Amino acid sequence: MNNASLATADRVTHLKVVVLALIASIAIMVIGITAHAVDDARAYGVAATPVKAGKVMVSTSDTRILVR
Repeated sequence: MNNASLATADRVTHLKVVVLALIASIAIMVIGITAHAVDDARAYGVAATPVKAGKVMVSTSDTRILVR
């Protein structure tokens, strides 16, 4: 039994590699599907009601520096 490379590996080793790849791909698909699930009311992260800007505020700590 020479299982050092896939070219010279036996049937059982090939089967293990195929099963491991299948399990990994299923796990990645499940993670992707569950991560994509979004509530229909807030699809694409858009809020249901828009937020309007308030009045302009002026804040200053010194008479020489004015921050708007």
